[in-house]
Amino acid sequence: MTRRPAFRLAALLTVVALTTGLFSGCSPKKPATTSAIRVQLDWFPEPEHGGLYQAQAKGYFAQEGLNVTLLPGGSNVLVTQFVGNGQAEIGQSATTQVIYAVASGLPVINVASIFHRMPSALIMHADNPVASFADLNGKTIMGRPEAVYIPYLKKKYGIDFKVVPQSFGLAQFLQDPSAIQEGYFIAEPYFMEQAGAKVKWLPLWDSGYDPAATLFVNTAFAHDHPDELRAFLRAFIRGWKDYLEGDPAPGNALMKSQNPKMDDGYMQFSRDQIIKYNLGRGDPAKGENYGTLDPAKVQSEISIMENLGLIQPGQVPLAKAVTLDYLPSGRVDH
Repeated sequence: MTRRPAFRLAALLTVVALTTGLFSGCSPKKPATTSAIRVQLDWFPEPEHGGLYQAQAKGYFAQEGLNVTLLPGGSNVLVTQFVGNGQAEIGQSATTQVIYAVASGLPVINVASIFHRMPSALIMHADNPVASFADLNGKTIMGRPEAVYIPYLKKKYGIDFKVVPQSFGLAQFLQDPSAIQEGYFIAEPYFMEQAGAKVKWLPLWDSGYDPAATLFVNTAFAHDHPDELRAFLRAFIRGWKDYLEGDPAPGNALMKSQNPKMDDGYMQFSRDQIIKYNLGRGDPAKGENYGTLDPAKVQSEISIMENLGLIQPGQVPLAKAVTLDYLPSGRVDH
């Protein structure tokens, strides 16, 4: 289950897994003993992983007594399976994928948010007449045929449209003025406009289908190492806040060392979009903050998937899909 189109980078990058060493110049003294934690990312290092890389680069994990290895992902990395099978303790994915994983019997559970709302969108040329989801009737979308939003949009709006798999390249989108491409609006538009296209998009959350990007864990690890998990989440939240509200240079430099094809313009664009749409911190008026998860939001997604027949009623109890037991309480300022 890949999380999004990858035409800009997937075939271009050679990524070396992060070693346990910290970014040079940012290595505070470590405790005498450390706990090893492997984190499997859903994609190659990019600003959406900024909190993790900032925490690594500035030594926040080490200060918690943790020896963290960040494992870059890619189009063929099945994050929930890797974590469920014990190849990593923690993973980054989305509530949707974790719900599916729980339904399939994998021992995983969501523990913290990365983005309170997924920046998933249907991206098109700026002069495309499509202006609403209802306008998709009869159109063709390049996307993931297995994505939940497809049956959701068809049922909610009483429409039908064709879905063709991603081509993982710019050429088809650039040559076809009617093209509609699934993607992340914190990523794909940058590369499309760099190639000369003017684009617009429909955020999928406007349809009412509104998953979150999350950190999830192997349940055995959470049960056996609750203190280490809480320490990890403290450091992650500290890193995410620092990356978005402070100087992102340490995290960016570390990400670029693992993903050298990522240019500074893209990193700035993506981070700016994350901040503009308040994806990381969320809405304090709703009780959101860095890392927090709303069980009601997860339950809503479970109900949508049940109503669409994607999972069986009662197959994924809320208590098996999300837990708040390991999030730190109180202020996240440091």
